[in-house]
Amino acid sequence: MLSDLDLIREFVQNSIQKKEVLLSNPALTAQTVYKTNQLTAKSEGVIATAQLSNTLSEFLISSKSTQWEFINQALAEYGYLLKGEVDNRGFYQYQYCEVPKGYEMHCTKCVLLWRAWWKYRKYTSRPGIPLELLIRTRDSWYPIRDLIISDGLLYIKTLGSEIALDSEDLVTWLSKIEVTKIKEIPTTET
Repeated sequence: MLSDLDLIREFVQNSIQKKEVLLSNPALTAQTVYKTNQLTAKSEGVIATAQLSNTLSEFLISSKSTQWEFINQALAEYGYLLKGEVDNRGFYQYQYCEVPKGYEMHCTKCVLLWRAWWKYRKYTSRPGIPLELLIRTRDSWYPIRDLIISDGLLYIKTLGSEIALDSEDLVTWLSKIEVTKIKEIPTTET
């Protein structure tokens, strides 16, 4: 049986490939209804949709879904990020965005960016522009120069501006993928 995350990944992958879907587990159902792939939580109703007839794939995700973090994670894995505010029906819109090579995309609450910052902040003291963490603003990626928490707000300083966000706000950001060296095992020929 598919876990919730695996079912959501299948829903996202089939929707991107413009394929119909029919999957289910005890909590979720993914199915195609009138050229629209829908993800339904048995306790909440429709929590995600993707139009198969659209040229470019885009997803609508319920802002109040208990599965939001899993859906968000699966969409980020395929390069889809949050665009704009919640619409009048309570859904976020996600669209594809090219992720620069060597980076991994995240769309999380600000507090998770703060945690990542503590790991990477040592790079800010080096000369040059720190490229370990990038933030999405004004439809471009900008290096994060500093993060400061004050009065319950997170202030993110980039090269061109400063962004103030509440700790519960969503933020799209990139982290460099850490490359681990794989040691080759010597072979002996006989």
